Amino acid sequence: MIYLDQSSTSFPKAPGVGEAMKTFIEEEGVNIGRGNYKEAYGVENKIIDTRIRLSALFGHDDPRRVIFTPGVTFSLNLFFQGILKEGDHVVVSGMEHNAVMRPLVREARTRGIRYDIAPADRQGYVSPDSYLRALKKDTRAVITLHASNVSGTLLPIHEIGPLLRERGILFAVDAAQTAGGIPINMEDMKIDFLAFTGHKTLGGPQGIGGFLVTEELAANLSPLIVGGTGSRSSSLDQPDFLPDKFESGTMNLPGILGLQAALLHLEQAGLENLHRTKMALTARFLDGLKEIPGIRVAGMPGLSGRTSVVSLFFPDRDNALIAHELEKGWSILTRVGLHCAPMAHQSLETFPQGTVRFSFGASNTEKEIDTALEALTQLMTRS
Repeated sequence: MIYLDQSSTSFPKAPGVGEAMKTFIEEEGVNIGRGNYKEAYGVENKIIDTRIRLSALFGHDDPRRVIFTPGVTFSLNLFFQGILKEGDHVVVSGMEHNAVMRPLVREARTRGIRYDIAPADRQGYVSPDSYLRALKKDTRAVITLHASNVSGTLLPIHEIGPLLRERGILFAVDAAQTAGGIPINMEDMKIDFLAFTGHKTLGGPQGIGGFLVTEELAANLSPLIVGGTGSRSSSLDQPDFLPDKFESGTMNLPGILGLQAALLHLEQAGLENLHRTKMALTARFLDGLKEIPGIRVAGMPGLSGRTSVVSLFFPDRDNALIAHELEKGWSILTRVGLHCAPMAHQSLETFPQGTVRFSFGASNTEKEIDTALEALTQLMTRS
């Protein structure tokens, strides 16, 4: 099997992830915030350590404001429902995933939330001016992804954040494709709300992610779920302190401990080193594509301004058949379709056919890239 669908979920997971989860399930297995004994305190210390590592990774100044959720989609829903008021105006990019667009469209229908779209160009890039032109006098927030899950195009969050902070507009970032892969510093980039997932570039398990939030926004943000937290149990009111305010119910402790192991690996291997490896594979793939007729790269044609996600459009072929033949003939696993991002495909001019998406991780090899290129060559030269 040649796994080239790393932007769906990383595989194999980072070294130590499975062992950390297995150890907890088989040898620890306790709950935190409920058990007043050393085993529970030992696990709780690991959870605190994970918050500290995430806080450091994202240039955030308070681990208490690292909130665990099942992932980016849950976190974004919490943002939409927890801070936006009826009639508020927001701006999104023309490259958004449905994790942003479906909650936003629902809020528009049910609560009159208004929104405008900052258009992207044919390569999937959204300029800072495009965002600024979409603003209105009463814009409450800008919500944007950091990198497209379709084309890998990076959006200029480092430029947008300071411009919004000057205007008093909230800045929420969907880092599903970049957390742990591209440097993010919330303080420098003036990000108010950063949603992340653990199972993609971070190399952790599915089902665990979260968000990091500024102190001011945390104070005004309402929780999506309320209930038992193991704290202030004498009160029927939800605790107002962090992280308990946003973490009701039993937490996904195996997932968090798996994420902790992934973070340890990331620190040891080095984010920049892993990124360099992935981009070298991406460069090899893009260079090889130049020799194959009948294929268009959807998005940035070169390495500049992109991640290790490459979507291919086949004008004269059926994308689904191409993906099927790659799996059937070469055991190459890709993703085909609209990738939960129809607006992005409209921007890239690949709608409604979609694309065949290749995405590379540091565990992939040059031999695997060469095999994929040879497979595409054979498929495209068949009569």
